[in-house]
Amino acid sequence: MKIAYVCYETQEKYVIETIEDEESLLLAFLSNKGLNIERVIWTDAAVRWDAYDLLLVKAPWDYHEKITQFYQWLDRIAALNIPMLNPQHIIKWNSDKHYLKEMIDAGFSVIPSAIIENGAPARLAPFFQQFNTEQLIIKPCVSAGAKETFTVTPGNMQEVQQRLTGLLEKEAFIVQPFIKEIETEGEWSFIFFNGQFSHCVVKRPRSGDFRVQPMYGGTTHTTIPHPLHVQEAAAFVQHFAKGCLYARVDGVVIKGVFTLMELELIEPYLFLGDVPNGYEIYYNALMFNLAQRTASSTLQPS
Repeated sequence: MKIAYVCYETQEKYVIETIEDEESLLLAFLSNKGLNIERVIWTDAAVRWDAYDLLLVKAPWDYHEKITQFYQWLDRIAALNIPMLNPQHIIKWNSDKHYLKEMIDAGFSVIPSAIIENGAPARLAPFFQQFNTEQLIIKPCVSAGAKETFTVTPGNMQEVQQRLTGLLEKEAFIVQPFIKEIETEGEWSFIFFNGQFSHCVVKRPRSGDFRVQPMYGGTTHTTIPHPLHVQEAAAFVQHFAKGCLYARVDGVVIKGVFTLMELELIEPYLFLGDVPNGYEIYYNALMFNLAQRTASSTLQPS
């Protein structure tokens, strides 16, 4: 089996010296295990995608900056009927945070969210009352790495609205109440492979900030979560990530309940180097997934 290890065209803005280069280390690990696998850039027009038996999506980190091209690429892979991990239709669904509203409507515990659609006026005042808060977080529905993310109070609302007006001409934004637990308790990330819980980390922002990403001074700590929170996180995977090799469930614990912030199914950092045998765990999960696929195709009537 020939596997395309799907990544991006390297750009320095995505290189973070303070964290392990999981993309390169995982590729080397899988290659050393004997897999016929090679790094392929998803935007490379010269790639013969039909030469691969499977696409393993790892690091298309710039997809949100080229979302129309990304959707076209996903449609092309679907038309070629090439298996993709994670599945093409789930990756497409997961690329736009409108999915959070779908989860809320389905009764899942999710940070309260509202959408300001593309072209709508940037009126933020009603959201303070809607969410009963004095502080809002606003970010694009298609985004990653805290891109164009604003924290809004009544004091800076007019300034943010002016900037948001121009941005809304291009894309939709999601509005949420600021969650104090991120500053005090941190943001939890639960890692799953083939629907089974693997490990967990807590990400904490630096003092005076709310962003947990390493480029903004955030730190990460491995932890053993309460079994109840594992079950709560697993419910999102079981319902929304069926057939996925990997899933990262990000959220906060509010009044004892795990509450989702994002479900990461496209290019999440999986903290493989933070836990014993993390890369081996990924490899075993991949081989199990491939074996299940082979068995399923063998059972199909000819």
